[in-house]
Amino acid sequence: MSESKVSRRTLIKTASLAGAAAGLGGLPKMILGEDGRWEIPAPTAADKTMVGVPFERHETVRLGIIGVGGRGTGVCSDFLHVPGLEVRAVCDIVPAKTEHAASMVERAGHPRPTEYHNGDHDYENLCKRDDLDLIYIATPWIWHVRMALSSLSNGHHTAVEVPAARTLMECWELVNASEKYRRHCMMLENCCYGETELMVLRMVRAGLLGELTHGVGAYDHDLRAELFGNGGEGLWRRFEHLDRNGNLYPTHGLGPVANYLECNRGDRFDYMVSMSSQSVGLQAWRAANLKSDDPRMKEIYHCGDQNNTLIKTAKGRMITVEHNVSEPHPYDRINLIAGTKGMFRDYPPRLYIDGQKEGEQFVGLDTYKADFEHELWSQEGELAKKSGGHGGMDYIMCWRLVQCLKEGLAPDFDVYDAAAWSAPGPLSEISVAKGSAPVKFPDFTRGHWQGSRKFAGV
Repeated sequence: MSESKVSRRTLIKTASLAGAAAGLGGLPKMILGEDGRWEIPAPTAADKTMVGVPFERHETVRLGIIGVGGRGTGVCSDFLHVPGLEVRAVCDIVPAKTEHAASMVERAGHPRPTEYHNGDHDYENLCKRDDLDLIYIATPWIWHVRMALSSLSNGHHTAVEVPAARTLMECWELVNASEKYRRHCMMLENCCYGETELMVLRMVRAGLLGELTHGVGAYDHDLRAELFGNGGEGLWRRFEHLDRNGNLYPTHGLGPVANYLECNRGDRFDYMVSMSSQSVGLQAWRAANLKSDDPRMKEIYHCGDQNNTLIKTAKGRMITVEHNVSEPHPYDRINLIAGTKGMFRDYPPRLYIDGQKEGEQFVGLDTYKADFEHELWSQEGELAKKSGGHGGMDYIMCWRLVQCLKEGLAPDFDVYDAAAWSAPGPLSEISVAKGSAPVKFPDFTRGHWQGSRKFAGV
């Protein structure tokens, strides 16, 4: 494979279009149920559930990384600050990136890892190693599942960047592989480990907001310049907007809200509807910033600028998930959770409790920190903030994963969460394409969602 940017861009664009076609046209036959909701039959169970299955204990966690661009090297740096972890191997199609990552590992005082950079499929050689306990995947979305399947089938626990999968078939492939090979496949949703998110999770579990009724999550992030960049995500992420129309990136907003509502831990997503606006934002940005003869001026974007998805849970709660990366606005994940005694809303973080002495107005969280700060932040927060990584949440995520591996704990989230939190992507495409029709959520747990489980000890 040519190492030029143009060649890689062409490869990823072609694969993106093929993947988009698989997202709609390649699904198993859809059934219109008696309740008027579209449903995709679940495949036959592969093996016993992975719900609550603990890791085997590891004195030292040996890590391999596939994809050491901006995100991969950032998380690699966080992992290197965690005691008891070794980076044994790094992989990327660009040799300069593996060299940079390997040198970073050496500078941290570790032995230099083996580099894999011999074409698109050299990751398969990394996955065949027998001296790795965990493989972390930080590549363009179209590669996530095929790389995860290679890792799982070679006996490695696997951590995948978000979203874990782009189609429902891919979601089921991850579930089946995790069950078959008895290895965990986790989507590393870093927002679940934010200082505020973990504090609010403790408030919710303590009953401060009463009986929960609804939540809202979002990924409202102005990515226009990034999408048209000549490096990094600009080489592939814009292509997702060509033939897809829905919520392309649901997990940052959905993950924390799903935790508050104990989804896959006593409740589950039941069905959803989705609606998209027209697509004009990327077109307006490129008209103002690109030359008229730029080949990107000919691209046709189908993904609406704003997508709103409504999810109903089995217990009757409601979740709203927003997606907008194509228009100018401040970064916002909303992160709202509400119940019979009050509500929390983020950006900025604020809380309202029924009957509070301050009256009908939001108040800050400072007075609640002493009672509800999560122990991960009270113990590791200072180092986390020094390490960077989205305010420290990336380090907390890495530290907690290594802790679970070393102590033989079950992971905070598993393949069923990876599938459920990724599924609104393809399900929103189906709903939008069918005039915002309701679409049933697959039960990726195959009935194992009703048991009580904790997240990060809460």
